[in-house]
Amino acid sequence: MTRVIQFNRVGEPDVLEIADVELPPLAADEISIKVKAIGLNRAEALLRRGQYAFPPVFPQRMGYEAAGVIDAIGAEVKGFIPGDAVSVIPSLDMGKWPTYGETIHFPASNVVKLPENLSWEQAASAWMQYITAYGALVDVAKITAGDYVVVTAASSSVGIAAIQIANMLGAEVIATSRTESKRQALLDVGASWVVTSQGEESVAEVREITGDKPPRVIFDCVGGEGVIRLAEMLAPGGTLIEYGNLSGEITPFPASLAIPKGLTIRGYAYSEIVGNPARLDKAKLFILTALSRGELKPVIAKSFKFEQIVMAHHYLEANAQLGKIVVTL
Repeated sequence: MTRVIQFNRVGEPDVLEIADVELPPLAADEISIKVKAIGLNRAEALLRRGQYAFPPVFPQRMGYEAAGVIDAIGAEVKGFIPGDAVSVIPSLDMGKWPTYGETIHFPASNVVKLPENLSWEQAASAWMQYITAYGALVDVAKITAGDYVVVTAASSSVGIAAIQIANMLGAEVIATSRTESKRQALLDVGASWVVTSQGEESVAEVREITGDKPPRVIFDCVGGEGVIRLAEMLAPGGTLIEYGNLSGEITPFPASLAIPKGLTIRGYAYSEIVGNPARLDKAKLFILTALSRGELKPVIAKSFKFEQIVMAHHYLEANAQLGKIVVTL
């Protein structure tokens, strides 16, 4: 038996409960991990509310990210042994391989040995954010030194990952935030400028920053009517990457700007990289190398104990954090 976090009805964080369950037998291609830390993601709160890509089946478990120590390996697993310190690359099936538990089973193809310089909390916080940002900025947009890159909602873990990756590659980041209170923190994590103005004022502010060289890439998770302002900011031939819709609004296609400026407006999802072995291998090499050199460093907003999962989800939904929320065991 092992303790896991699950819920039996959709709702507020207090529907989450700790239960003792019997894990299924370890499959031949799976690894059993004693979990030390769990990284929280907004997707898990959406699942808990019944608003995610798939409906919950009760009792429903959850979780995309974790780090810990290998307890056992399946018969077909190579390259790992019990005792190895590892983290997991989030699978594309949270329902089959949830990570909110003291012990978890995970496909070996999504398990990675840890660089020695990472803490458990950092290791549990790395893969969702860095793969998401890498895929958009490196794999898709191919940013280079000298590019201006706008990152919206930049205080999220993915936003911070995008700032760090852009800095690595010599680009300059204009971070946006709804609140002035996060300005200094975003500058501290590597943004060159922070824009908190809205609407046409934000367009004017970005133009003042970039002068005659407008941003070539915008990495946006807000969507909605705001994409019109983002399209105004972009350079001719620029790329607007949409990876979320925090606004909850219908996102229009700004044809009157996209056509004459030759813009690319592209939807993007984490699954593009993880669902493609060749692209995932390149992402793993890039991220592991940068993590081991300290060029990428996960920012931890706050850490909670396993027994404080309800409190952790309340904090997750308060949207006050800068960086990643972690649960430790």
